[in-house]
Amino acid sequence: MKRIRSTRLPLFERIPVRWRIAVTTAGLTLVILVCFALVLGNVVGNRIRGDFREELRSAARTLAAETRVSVDPIAGIEADTPNLSAFALPEDAQIKVLNQAGQQVAWTNHAARLGPPQAGISQIGELSVATEPITRSDSLPAYVQYGRPDSGVNDTIARLWFFLGAGVIGGTVLALLAGLAVADRAMRPIKSLTNLARQITSTRDPSKRIPEPVADDEVGELARTMDGMLQALDEARSEREQSLERQREFVADASHELRTPLTSIHANLELLQAEGVGSEDDRQAVDSALSSTKRMSGLVSDLLLLARADAGRRAATKGLDLAAIAAGALEEVQPLAGTSRIESRLEGQLPLEGNPDELHRLVRNLLENAIRHTPEKTTVELTARRDGDEALLEVLDDGPGIPADMEDDVFDRFVRGEGPADTAAGGGSGLGLAIVRAVAEAHGGTVSAGRSTYGGARFSVRLPLQRVPAPEPKDSGSAAQKL
Repeated sequence: MKRIRSTRLPLFERIPVRWRIAVTTAGLTLVILVCFALVLGNVVGNRIRGDFREELRSAARTLAAETRVSVDPIAGIEADTPNLSAFALPEDAQIKVLNQAGQQVAWTNHAARLGPPQAGISQIGELSVATEPITRSDSLPAYVQYGRPDSGVNDTIARLWFFLGAGVIGGTVLALLAGLAVADRAMRPIKSLTNLARQITSTRDPSKRIPEPVADDEVGELARTMDGMLQALDEARSEREQSLERQREFVADASHELRTPLTSIHANLELLQAEGVGSEDDRQAVDSALSSTKRMSGLVSDLLLLARADAGRRAATKGLDLAAIAAGALEEVQPLAGTSRIESRLEGQLPLEGNPDELHRLVRNLLENAIRHTPEKTTVELTARRDGDEALLEVLDDGPGIPADMEDDVFDRFVRGEGPADTAAGGGSGLGLAIVRAVAEAHGGTVSAGRSTYGGARFSVRLPLQRVPAPEPKDSGSAAQKL
């Protein structure tokens, strides 16, 4: 089976769906809030700055309207103004009155920092300075400078941007939490569908039903569709099981019914072969028919054994020694080895509960499989030993081994490995190793295939050993009384 290589998904697609929905919602909310904050911050900030500049101009105009500059013969140029200190104090402002020549006529403390008069509003350091001309008819041409620090305005605008930023962050976090809550609520039915599908996958039971969805939305439609799919799968499984059961019954019945006529045919052919009647061609025909009958009888026996295993019918069991069964199968297969050499390592007794005929067939099939699928002069090794609470039976060889992609498939039915090392290519039925697995599982064991230490094939069968009850301790006191 070819494995599909999974491509690495982008990071965003590896995030759970509920988080993707929440992050997308929060991202859109962030973009909207940032755009809104930028527009609002600029509009409000410009408005605050505009109001501040308008206040400067209004204060400068008021002073210019209330100030008169005249020439006194004794005192010289003098300015008639309101109380500049009182006028400047509420706003922490600085005021200066200059004549047309630029000479200071009246001023407040530190008013020298206001600089030369300039039309409109100018920025002198941290002060915003508004200059207005005095246009009264009873006054000499002069100017009024009114300056105020803009730190208060900047602080107000900074607080505005801070609150806007906090609002953007808070709105984004709230959108993320709301998105998670909505997504979790929306994904809850899908999560229950996923859990149900996971249960069906683990139990392989499509008879489970999906609860009727409460909402008639896309998720509800998905639930109804999956429930219909499960019903169809359950019906298909029931039909398939019924079909397989009928096939098993047919194979079992046919195999059982064929054994009697095949046995009769086999006996008659053996009788004809023993008597040696007829011509040479007749005797060859009898030999050929007898050989075919033997193969057919073996195939029928194999099919009957597999049919019984599929139906869960266990043959009669009794206590036996697996090492003795393996030795008997080895003695039977030895004449078929040809140029191959079979070695055995059977360690002690391996008591277990089983059917001797089936276990004999298991060992024989493994040995015949090793001889069949290895070249000449190959060494086949049969071992049987105790491994904890299990009996471990292995057949190893130093042949070409099993292809890497067939180690899990060799125990399937009608799978035959043919190639240059197959000494009987095309002659097998493909049921030998399937019978090995069926017999092992019927006895509560397992079977596996792999590579041996010699580089060839290795087939391992593990069967549970029979527990021998511990001897009861002798009552020394009672024995003494008897003596």
